[in-house]
Formats: sequence, structure tokens, C-alpha cells
Amino acid sequence: MIRRLTNYDHSICLKLLTEKCAENLFIIGDIEIYGYDQDFQKLWGDFNEKGKLIAVLLKYEENYIPFAVEPFDALSFAKIMMNDPEFKMMSGLREITEKIEVYITKSLISKRQTYYSKCTYLKEGDEVVDVTDVKAATVQDAPALVQMINSVPEFGNSSLTLARKLREMNDGTSRSVFIEVDGKIVSTASTAAENSLSAMVVAVATLNDYKKLGFATKCMVQLCRTLLQEGKEVCLFYDNPAAGNIYKRIGFEDIGFWMMYSYE
Repeated sequence: MIRRLTNYDHSICLKLLTEKCAENLFIIGDIEIYGYDQDFQKLWGDFNEKGKLIAVLLKYEENYIPFAVEPFDALSFAKIMMNDPEFKMMSGLREITEKIEVYITKSLISKRQTYYSKCTYLKEGDEVVDVTDVKAATVQDAPALVQMINSVPEFGNSSLTLARKLREMNDGTSRSVFIEVDGKIVSTASTAAENSLSAMVVAVATLNDYKKLGFATKCMVQLCRTLLQEGKEVCLFYDNPAAGNIYKRIGFEDIGFWMMYSYE
């Protein structure tokens, strides 16, 4: 049985989602910030014959994110999405989205698969990484951070703006660390979609002239160390196997594939 979820379902919903905090950081974060009844955000739950919640579907604006712990009513989830004129995107773990994908009749514009990786402890080897030169960013650092990130070729299509960066820093959904050389930010790493249980690492960037000096590793280690000390699970997306090897040396392990679909 599928029905809308409300504040009264909060405890059972979180019980399901927190079985995999990192995998559900987007859903958990959106619930913490916006709740269950907004014009732009709604949630549905699939309950089995015993009345147990086994799957959740989140709508956030035009994007839908499903999650399930056992076989669920994928057709009904697809119908909810198809009946929404705002529906343009679906994202989530591949083993879940692929069950819904077959029922979506809208024209597919793009389909992207990335590795989904999680870190629950740091692997620093025999020597602890020296992070004394890594600084925690404040709002005063935001303009220089945004300028630096947008100047890195890998982030040429970034939608990061100063207004967005300041908003995310102020609402606690993002934080950044960086390394300076002669007063210039040369390497950085940030979080996104932070909630009380998990966070995603994004925007790991180093200026070309300062690559292969270990700066990105230092930023990653300091950021992840802080998050883990706060009891949060840390995750990230990547599609470059070379980058994946760097993350794995720090302590990340692949937990699946994250899919992103775009529809007309």
C-alpha cells in the first residue's frame, strides 16, 4: 500500500532511512530542512502487508529520489512521477531506480551513472597526514573560494555562485576547507547536502600549478576527519577511476552506483 507520508510518520521514516545514512543523505537532509508538506517537497511510503514501511519516494521540485530495502511497488512509484507535470528528473541507487525506469514513458534526455563511495574511517597508513596548513573556511573566504573553484577546468560547468555558497554555509548544509600559498587559495574540498547524520564531499579542486603536492589529500583528510569525529557518514560521487583510487587510499569504499536521469 502506498500513501503520502506526514509528520506522524517521521519516526518510522527515519528508522528506514538511517539504515543507510550515507545512501540517503539527500532524503534525510531535505526532511530535516523542509519536512513533509511543502508545495515543492512531498514524500510517499510503500507499506507491506504487515504495515511495515519498506520504501520511500521523495519529490523535491522536479526531481524524485526513491529508496527501498526490499521488493517494492515500482509501478506505483512510476505512476506518481508520471502524474506530476513538474517531473523532469529521477536519481538514486541503481538497484532501485532501474526497477522504476522501465515504467517511465517520458522521453529520456540523458542517463548518467557514477560510482557512489562511502567512508566510515580514515586509512592514513603508518604516518598521520599533516593537516596543519589546512584552514576551515568562513563566510569571509567565500568569494575567493568561489572564484578559485570556478577557475579550475574540471569545474568549468559549475553552477556555483557566491550567493549559493553563502546560503549553504549559513544554513549548515555545506562547509569548506582550503590551503593557501602566498595568500592565494590553491586547493580546497567542500561538503554538500550535509545533515545531522551524513555529508557528501564535493568540489575537491587544486590549481594546476599546485597539483601532485598532496594538497587535495590534505584537504580531504581534514574534512573527512572532522565529519567522522562528529559521527557523520561521509560519501561522494566519482566517475573517474583514477580519482577513485585516490579516495580509496584515504578510506572510501564503493557502495554502489548513483543514477541520474533527465526527462523531457
